[in-house]
Amino acid sequence: SRQLGHSKGRLVSMEKVTILRRVLGDFRPTGDERLFHCPNCKHRKNKLSINIEKNKYQCWHCGYAGRSIYRIIRRFGSFTDQQEWLSVSSDIDLSLFEDLFAEEQKEEIEQVIDLPEHFVFLGSNNLPLSSLPARHYLAKRGITMDEILFWKIGYCPWGEYKDRIVVPSFNKNGDPNFFVSRTYKSSWAKYKNPNVSKDIIFNELYLDFKQEIVLVEGVFDAIVAGENAVPILGSTLKEQSKLFQSIVHNDTAVYFALDPDADSKAYKIMQKLLQYDVDVYKVDLTGFADVGEMTMGQFQERKKQATWVNPDSLLAMQVACI
Repeated sequence: SRQLGHSKGRLVSMEKVTILRRVLGDFRPTGDERLFHCPNCKHRKNKLSINIEKNKYQCWHCGYAGRSIYRIIRRFGSFTDQQEWLSVSSDIDLSLFEDLFAEEQKEEIEQVIDLPEHFVFLGSNNLPLSSLPARHYLAKRGITMDEILFWKIGYCPWGEYKDRIVVPSFNKNGDPNFFVSRTYKSSWAKYKNPNVSKDIIFNELYLDFKQEIVLVEGVFDAIVAGENAVPILGSTLKEQSKLFQSIVHNDTAVYFALDPDADSKAYKIMQKLLQYDVDVYKVDLTGFADVGEMTMGQFQERKKQATWVNPDSLLAMQVACI
């Protein structure tokens, strides 16, 4: 009976796909989901992700989403489509039909934190003598006053983050939501960051998702890579993360400049973005351990020569990485 139930489930799923195809057109499979053209925003690429098993849908471009696929059928399909969908569905919640156009609203609470208590902005006038080691460290890394002002870089002469460069992140409302601190003296812990969620878009306040962005691992890599660079604070980027969703939502072209030793992880992120029809490029960092070792001029030259990635070329990269 279990096998019969699975067979029946597959048959129902196939019938639903047939109806969806009739209403929305052709699709591309991606994992457990199928990507259709969104009838709400009519984006030229397949941005409407539908999960038949979970009975949910979401457009990565306009945000059109809901927890009953029947809403799509009822809004955009014919009367016959509606009747056929109802005939094969046993999971229809009629209470959902009270407001056909109502979408799930998830209240998003922005993460806001305090900067370290003794934070001193290095772009200020009349800096104390204690700032000299911090300024010397930044100068050695080729970081000028322009970068200090743009990234709001500071340091801490005292307290928990004593003798550390501090690079803050600001959310789209201008509130601090994270910071990275790096010692400029000998310390067993090179980096010391706040104990809060990393699922933020670093310096979202200054990012333009309508322009290409550069993905790097760390904040010092991002400083070298330029103003529209985003540190992912590691080497992975989950599909459910705010940054990933913003990239897909805005159809943003992405230049990958993760550390060469994390190529296999970068390829997984690329593969997932390609499934959402995002334009992906790979910057060659050969000869450098990371972007932070490069000068800004060197990185821009490498970026100009970046390789456009498609599913076939990505497969070749993955095979070469094995």
